[in-house]
Amino acid sequence: HYVSNIDGAHIHDTLKNLSAETTLFIVASKTFTTIETMTNAETAREWVQKALGKEAVGKHFAAVSTALDLVAKFGIASDRVFGFWDWVGGRYSVWGAIGLPVMIAVGPKNFRAFLGGAHAMDVHFQTAPLASNLPALMGLIGWWHRVICQYP
Repeated sequence: HYVSNIDGAHIHDTLKNLSAETTLFIVASKTFTTIETMTNAETAREWVQKALGKEAVGKHFAAVSTALDLVAKFGIASDRVFGFWDWVGGRYSVWGAIGLPVMIAVGPKNFRAFLGGAHAMDVHFQTAPLASNLPALMGLIGWWHRVICQYP
């Protein structure tokens, strides 16, 4: 299950169908301050604590983050953290550890294919002539729409 909406109904509807004893929460946030993510994480932590006790948090949570201090403060041990470099943009880091939930959803084989596609596009960008270079053309089209056409 994935919960990303700050609307509390989403997480509550999800939790009511789960067993606290068999549920692992993966909190994925580069800074561990993203309001939607942390609101849901707090709700999940309270749910686990109510069902299993405060000490159970460490066993039922893992994190993907660069903010090890905040992860520890939340109650997640450092050996349950999938880290990545702090210079990787959070929204663009699906190719690394932040992609863990995607890998779980689609499976390792499909995730490797996903990464292979990304690698193929990287190679294309580095080697294709400008006239047929898809990332360069998309960037130029974006620039054209913003600057020349003045689209928002």
